[in-house]
Parts: sequence; C-alpha cells; structure tokens
Amino acid sequence: MSTESAAEKSTVNGIRTALGVGGVLAVIVGILILVWPGKTLAVVTAIIAIYAIAAGLVYAGLGIFSRTKGGWARVGHILLGILFIIGGIVALFNLTAATGWLLVFVGVLVGIMWIVEGIVALSTLGDAASKGWSIFFAILSIIAGIVVLFSPVWGTVVLWWLLGISLVVLGIINIVRAFTFKGDI
Repeated sequence: MSTESAAEKSTVNGIRTALGVGGVLAVIVGILILVWPGKTLAVVTAIIAIYAIAAGLVYAGLGIFSRTKGGWARVGHILLGILFIIGGIVALFNLTAATGWLLVFVGVLVGIMWIVEGIVALSTLGDAASKGWSIFFAILSIIAGIVVLFSPVWGTVVLWWLLGISLVVLGIINIVRAFTFKGDI
C-alpha cells in the first residue's frame, strides 16, 4: 500500500470516526433534552455559571497582573471579573431560579431577534429576488417574534424541544453517514 493511500485511508477513518462520535453525542444530548428537559436545561445553566466564574477569574487576573493596561482599564477588568464571579456563584447557588431567568432571557432575545430580522427583510425588499417570499418571511418572523416576546418561557420551551428533536434526527443521520462514508476527498 502506498503512503498516499495509507494517508487517505487514515483521513477517511478520521472523518468517519468524527461523524460517528458527533452523531452519538448529538443523539445522547437530544434524548436527554427530550426525556429530562428541565434537568438538562439546569445542567446547561450550571455550565454557563461555571463559565462565568472562569471568565471572571480571567478578567480579574488581566486587571491585576496586566503591565500594559492603564489604571481605568485595569479597574474595569477587575470590576467586570468580580461581576462575572458573583453572577456565576449566585446562579450556581440558585440554579432553579437562574434556569428560569435563562429561559426568559433567551425567549426575549429570540423574540427581539426575530422582530428585527423581519424588519430587516422588509427594509431590503428592493434587493430581493422574490418580493413575495421576502414579505411572507418578514411577516412570519415579526409575528413569531411578538408571540415569543409575550410568552418567552413557552417559546423557549418549544425551541428547547425542537433542539432535542433536531439533535436526535441529525445525530442518527451522522451515524449513518459514518458507516456509509466512502471518502472521495
């Protein structure tokens, strides 16, 4: 076997392994979301809280140990670090409340983004290849954004379920791709 074909086979096996592992992980996370949506969301909230603490430590460290930043930049980094640390600790100690607030925050954020996306679609009608589809998309986006804004928790729960279903379906597809990937690279 030539070196080139061995390298190609190794690359194909690497791609197949990545597809398979990624698919299995997606299926597992998707099933966790569908079976235990609240607990899985609480785990996500805890991960975000831990990230906030780590980011806070980095910001505080930048402020304390920086030799190149000015006084106010250092103070700003230290204060930002302290806020991140406090927010992360509060979220970890009040995980249920933090999970609820995360639901509301994400729901409001998605609602606002959909409204803005609809407005932007309307503002670019002159450049649209299909004005009808652009108007339909814009109206649908604005209505969906308003609905989610008026019920952010419900909207986020629906999106969470859709994420779980999508992960299971896409994970299964990636597992199938891992077994059927031929490797014309």
